[in-house]
Amino acid sequence: MAWLEELFQGTSVAASLLLLGLVSAAGMAAGSIRVRGARLGAAGVLFAGLVFGHFHLTVNPPVLEFVRDFGLVLFVYSIGVQVGPGFLASLRREGIPLNLMAATVVILGAFLTVAISFFGRIDMAVAAGLFSGATTNTPSLAAAQSAIMELARYTEEVRLLPGLGYAVAYPFGVLGVILTMLFIRVAFRIDRKQEAQAFLAAQAEGTSCLMRMNIEVRNPNLEGLTLADIALLQTSGVVISRILHGEVLSLAHPGTPLRQGDVLLAVGSAERLKQLQVALGRQSRIDLLSLPTDLVTQRIVVTRKKVLGKSIEDLGLLERYGVRITRLRRAENEMAASPGLRLHYGDAVQAVGSPDAVSRAEEILGNSIKKLQHPELAPVFIGVILGVLVGSCPIAIPGIPVPVKLGLAGGPLLVAIVLSRMGRIGPLVWYLPASANLMIRELGISLFLACVGLKAGDRFVATLLHGDGFYWMGMAALITLIPAVLVSLFARLALRMNYMSLCGLLAGSMTDPPALAFACSTNDSESPMIAYATVYPLTMILRVVFAQLMVLAFM
Repeated sequence: MAWLEELFQGTSVAASLLLLGLVSAAGMAAGSIRVRGARLGAAGVLFAGLVFGHFHLTVNPPVLEFVRDFGLVLFVYSIGVQVGPGFLASLRREGIPLNLMAATVVILGAFLTVAISFFGRIDMAVAAGLFSGATTNTPSLAAAQSAIMELARYTEEVRLLPGLGYAVAYPFGVLGVILTMLFIRVAFRIDRKQEAQAFLAAQAEGTSCLMRMNIEVRNPNLEGLTLADIALLQTSGVVISRILHGEVLSLAHPGTPLRQGDVLLAVGSAERLKQLQVALGRQSRIDLLSLPTDLVTQRIVVTRKKVLGKSIEDLGLLERYGVRITRLRRAENEMAASPGLRLHYGDAVQAVGSPDAVSRAEEILGNSIKKLQHPELAPVFIGVILGVLVGSCPIAIPGIPVPVKLGLAGGPLLVAIVLSRMGRIGPLVWYLPASANLMIRELGISLFLACVGLKAGDRFVATLLHGDGFYWMGMAALITLIPAVLVSLFARLALRMNYMSLCGLLAGSMTDPPALAFACSTNDSESPMIAYATVYPLTMILRVVFAQLMVLAFM
């Protein structure tokens, strides 16, 4: 068995892969254990890494750094792709309150760090590391170290102090946010399933859930006018799919003339349908969908690249083939198919027409489920490249001697949100099947946490048992818990914030991917990702700026 011992103690690629696999598998197993209904989830990988690192089982430093950063990039990029399509709607709805509370968490943590440094007699270089580790923010650690290099008292020994404080503070930085989530859940007796359903209902309300209404034409002023002549139809976003004239049920066309007693089947939001009903006449008792007809309704998924970016009007399906598109579903959002609505890859449209016509529309739009489930990797790598470039771009802020960077976490996240929102650039389509997205996300967070644990494990116990390690950890715990708990109580008591959004706010304000993974896995919902992505960019910038300010102002 000497070969096995040599493999574990070696520095080969095989040894690195073996160790990372063992840490990830052991951490996932530990994270799946439930204690009173709660489990660590992916965060268990971090603590498995600490155990392995403590026994000096680790990976070559260059390999460790690469795998850690690569895992982080994969994780945040997949989050951006997931939340991108609905990000702007969420930002408009609750972006300002969420970002104000996230900024409050950062500012409280910074003031608390300065107070601890002065009254707790901790060197500001160490305190800056505690601030970064307590909030699991590696870019702010790098910013603090860079700022130290600008000081007159700079020595290599001083530059290493923030890293030591970071290593001591990081594990509880992860655990503290998770404990805050559990504390709020227990204190307010939160039903997670009910909160998740309420969150989805609020999202649906914000996007105006579609309904159907049968409307009978009773307005004499509309006699002889066509559907295209009715101004309200052109601006309301309501789609007329079928019309009953006498005993003849047919597909509605813009040139279809209206007569007294005609019944229209309209699709739109409840508010818009009510306005249209008042303008046209009254709601009919006849349900056009229940009448015998040659028309069929079929759901078609957009998978043909030639039609991407084109509007429904550009396709001309109604004029050329007699197919009416009535509604469109994109990710979790459903909308009426207005003529100017442009198609994205993976959109699911509802088509109405004769069987032959709908089959022709299916050929034009694609409707290839196999193609939809096959991920294209070229856009993923290009998105990662762009994310790294954006994250590495220095941002000059007046009064700060060192430029601020979004880093390998903020850059890919922002790029993924933008690209997934755009949907397509030329032949590149930024779409990932849900299963592929989940796989990339879980792989990324597992690699990231395994490397963080392995790197900190060899120094973690030694720092605690010798010197001021436990004292530093206690102070770092205050930096983690006090702002998170205070803002959480305010958000829940004063603002009645949904628990899913609150979990995302906490993870995002702490720039804490493990806490986000924990929130999603324990709540069996991906809803926290939206709040996380909403506050992450501002939080990242603030933490980097405050880390440098503390060093430059108080050292």
